[in-house]
Amino acid sequence: MRVIITGGGTGGHVYPALAIGRGLQAARPDIELLYIGTARGLEADVVPRSGLPLVTINVRGLDRRRVWKNIPALVKTARGLGEAWLRVQRFHPDAVVGTGGYVSGPVCLAAALQGIPVILHEQNAFPGVTNRLLAVLARTVCLTFPEAASRFPRRTRLVTTGLPVRPEILQADRENCRRELGLQPGQLLILAAGGSQGARSLNEALLPLIKDLAGRPDVSLLQVTGRRDYDDYRQQVQARGIDLDKSGNITIKPYIYNMEQALAAADLVIGRAGASFLAEILARGLPSILIPFPYATANHQEYNARALARQGAAKVILDRELKTGRLYRSVMELLGAREKLQAMATAAASLGRPGALEAIVQVVMAAVEHRGRPS
Repeated sequence: MRVIITGGGTGGHVYPALAIGRGLQAARPDIELLYIGTARGLEADVVPRSGLPLVTINVRGLDRRRVWKNIPALVKTARGLGEAWLRVQRFHPDAVVGTGGYVSGPVCLAAALQGIPVILHEQNAFPGVTNRLLAVLARTVCLTFPEAASRFPRRTRLVTTGLPVRPEILQADRENCRRELGLQPGQLLILAAGGSQGARSLNEALLPLIKDLAGRPDVSLLQVTGRRDYDDYRQQVQARGIDLDKSGNITIKPYIYNMEQALAAADLVIGRAGASFLAEILARGLPSILIPFPYATANHQEYNARALARQGAAKVILDRELKTGRLYRSVMELLGAREKLQAMATAAASLGRPGALEAIVQVVMAAVEHRGRPS
């Protein structure tokens, strides 16, 4: 059995693709996988580290704001389609799985034109343009959010599977992780993270909260600032008279490598609304306050966040509202109403899909089996 996996540019496309690859390997140890990406995207660094073979094609995304600059990109995409055709033809896969990003377009199109079943995975509540265009050629489109269904062509075969979550997220033991972080029994942990690069507006909005929470025995705050802002932010905290070494309950870090530990120990999460991050907090049944990244393509993070809020699992605060003190008020409200926090946690757990990976693997296997049946 041979399967091509493609998707690239950002972690939102690459990490689900890698998770699907690992799931397929677990289900079929004899499987041969090939990842097709670009030499410029995140996949060029991450995929080889995962152990999957990577080949690249030359393709570039379109500039949606400056349309006149897209002629070179279209020329490169046309060449990339030819390269994708040859890559697919030489590998001769039984199926192709695409997770979005501009590299996914030529690869999935080449596969469909060669009669190879294409399975797409859409991470966001507002689908990306690549997946929307490819949907008419796909055997099945796997959705993370059911809200995305209305934005695909009417005859698209859709199935809501959820988004694959890393096994370590699901397996982390809450009590062990809390002990490792030095938390006391009954102490509530707030985890605030603005993504791998951090979020300056979110960091600044947390300053008043840090001042009021410092020294409280019932609450602990673990904040991830991002490496870029870490040193400057610590100075801002100290300028407000907060001694981080003596507060006892405020921890500020530039980055967290063991996010699974922090999520397992947390009681409330504050962060952006990328699909992978949301899948992780839902899998752990965590209530959240979400601040969508305002410059995300097609504003898809706000659509993601609103999908959770409609089900009672999250509160949504827009980035421009951070300066109004709304984040401070929302956190303090939840700290004073633990029953509301618990209701949000229950709603989050009901939305989590820990079996997402298995569901997607089954879709891929079914496509391969269907292709192999005699007509």
